[in-house]
Amino acid sequence: MRLFRRVHSYDALTQHYGEQYKWMVLCIIGLGTIAGVLCTSSFNVAVPALTRTFHLGQDHVQWAMTAFLAAMTIAMLPAAWLLERFGLRRVFMAALWLLIAASVAGFYSHTFVHVVIARLVQGLAAGVLQPLGIMALMRLFPPNIQGRASGILIVGIAFTPAIAPSISGWMLDQFGWQAIFLLGVPFAFLALIAARIWLPAPRKREVQPFDWSGLGWLSAASIGLIEFVSSLHHSGLIALWTLGYATLLVVSMACYIRHARRLPHAIIQLHLFSKPTFSRGTFVAFAYGFGLFASTYLIPVFLQTALSFSATDAGLLLLPSGIALVLTIPFAGQMADKLSPRRITLAGLSIFGASFLVFVVAADTVQYWEIVAATLVGRIGLGMILPALNLATLHEMEPQDLGQSSVVVSYARQLGGVVGVTMMAVFLEWRQEMCGATSAGTFQAYAQGFLLLSVVFVLAIVVAIGMKDARR
Repeated sequence: MRLFRRVHSYDALTQHYGEQYKWMVLCIIGLGTIAGVLCTSSFNVAVPALTRTFHLGQDHVQWAMTAFLAAMTIAMLPAAWLLERFGLRRVFMAALWLLIAASVAGFYSHTFVHVVIARLVQGLAAGVLQPLGIMALMRLFPPNIQGRASGILIVGIAFTPAIAPSISGWMLDQFGWQAIFLLGVPFAFLALIAARIWLPAPRKREVQPFDWSGLGWLSAASIGLIEFVSSLHHSGLIALWTLGYATLLVVSMACYIRHARRLPHAIIQLHLFSKPTFSRGTFVAFAYGFGLFASTYLIPVFLQTALSFSATDAGLLLLPSGIALVLTIPFAGQMADKLSPRRITLAGLSIFGASFLVFVVAADTVQYWEIVAATLVGRIGLGMILPALNLATLHEMEPQDLGQSSVVVSYARQLGGVVGVTMMAVFLEWRQEMCGATSAGTFQAYAQGFLLLSVVFVLAIVVAIGMKDARR
């Protein structure tokens, strides 16, 4: 253990451990990312308990979820600069300590304001953690095994949302809603210990000053987009708030573009989008995030609201699809090393989008086994997309641009997810009002919601067709 009396460089650790060292780094980052994902996927179970505890409506409790998602989305933006300035070891460990501190603070919260603040800080930590895995993967692994490495990185992260609701539900029943905040803490501590022992010392390099103005403009644009869609839900299209957020979005984006053209070290450099494959892949990532998060919201609500399943029965019905997702990802990662990642992404988008057509055609007559089959097939398509999309999008990028471009893809996916959930809630409420409050109207509204998801994936397929394959 003499090697660990002080922190050693990546080269020294690679010499000590050999080729397996980069796999160790990937697993450590994956463990920390799981802690962040658990904070993301476990909190929904606590919403009813929070409404009872603080005597609030569900629309107010949603602030805790919106604060987390918005903070997580915005915190992804400086991740590339932080990595260059402080190194993987420091950024990773600092984000984990912040996540643990916010989780403990949330556990001891006595007011709803404290809960929202704790969730916001959790989101900041989770947002920094989110892109680190793909950044490390693209830098450490040669192209011929990046697909397999991506499959290993993602499989644990994908399995986490499948089991988080069950574990968090049990913890809530046994220890109260406060315990939900602690679900990711054990994984964060394990990742911290592993990082303290095995992650390399940062390399000394010259880094440009941080682009605070760019972060401000992009943050304002992100908030404007999220709140514009949310305002459609509670205020309507022509309301003053809605128009105000739309104006904030347009003005902020225009100011950022003007700012980025003048600043060579802007937080997101515009020359990245001169690569057509990257630009198209970023759009596909947004559409993919939209469909993934919106479907994760829509399917359980449809099962419980329209088909009158209990929460437990709905969870059991979706369990086979979660298992299929976990089994598909490693296989899809190996496929991405041998076949075209673009074509695998197209196949996954097609399968995932087509899986919603069962609910479009037969929402009111769909049988139990048809739901199981449709969700299972959809998760197989999702498992094909996950390892291949990043490889298909980033293969043209220069090494010095991998940090920023990885952040852009992760940011687009997360922003698409936030917009997707909010947009689906707005769309469903609008269609239920138009279709009537009858049973037939409810089924028709949900069928149109699933049709919207299929249309989003058709658009993603059209855009992805124009992406170029990586040269082998």
